[in-house]
Amino acid sequence: MTTSDSLRYTRIPTHQSGTIPAVGFGTLIPDPLVTRRATKAALEAGFRHLDCAERYRNEEAVGDALREAFKAGTLQRKDLFVTTKLWNTNHRPERVRPAFDGSRRRLQLDEIDCYIIHTPFAFQPGDEQDPRDEHGRVIYDSGVTLAETWGALERLVDEGHCKSIGLSDITLDKLREIVSIARIRPAMVQVESHPYLPEWDLLDFCREHGIVLQAFAALGHAMKPNVLADPVITAIAERLHRTPAQIALAWALQRGTAFLTTSTNSRRIQENFDISALPDDAMREMRDQITTNIRFNTVVKTGVPGFILRAG
Repeated sequence: MTTSDSLRYTRIPTHQSGTIPAVGFGTLIPDPLVTRRATKAALEAGFRHLDCAERYRNEEAVGDALREAFKAGTLQRKDLFVTTKLWNTNHRPERVRPAFDGSRRRLQLDEIDCYIIHTPFAFQPGDEQDPRDEHGRVIYDSGVTLAETWGALERLVDEGHCKSIGLSDITLDKLREIVSIARIRPAMVQVESHPYLPEWDLLDFCREHGIVLQAFAALGHAMKPNVLADPVITAIAERLHRTPAQIALAWALQRGTAFLTTSTNSRRIQENFDISALPDDAMREMRDQITTNIRFNTVVKTGVPGFILRAG
């Protein structure tokens, strides 16, 4: 891991894409107009890694914000790392390229820096993103394997416009399976990770294979128990005159992960970018004294992201 100027500009090397900006802005924001404003605020704050997804249904709004920044000359495409994701209903190989091209069109970008399989679970193919049976149960697709979907992503890299590929909501066992058969290894995996779910074993595996581990819900996504109210974190924050969020995000970078943070508040967006290194004793305290262990999102068991509303 290398830093330039300060912690907030950390870039993590990967076997496939050179380096990836570790500080990322997530665009899981329901309202398109708010998405556009928040994306603009994130770019102005200094974020250079944007995380998007077909499932968020707001790629057009992100694309509009990018086009505005490019047109104004405040941002160059080469300085930006954009990730977007293949949704569960498009796992069949013949659906992968159309889904990828659809995301590129909506984002108004010729190239995607990293295209990620949103979850390892294939849903019934079709236009309904959340297919359910008459009992409200998800309709899965047993006609395709994750390895077949991965092969289709590898062909996207071969054909151009897709610089690297990755996985999200993946367990260590599933990641091992893909790495063992992959012709092109994942450049990045995106998983829930925060001080209450550090995923040390997964992080060690990723380091061994040149894969970036990117933490989503890096601040706990305001779930209970509240990560940002943890007494170890709040004590460090008070001692260092920083916010608990800044402590948790600095911890994420210094232990070797990238992270995503999402907000619609311009002040908080700036605050989440303005992070600086923690002293060694604070890093030790967080590793040794935080004992709570909890996963907030059950997506790794179902393929249904817990932070995305079904309606809309």
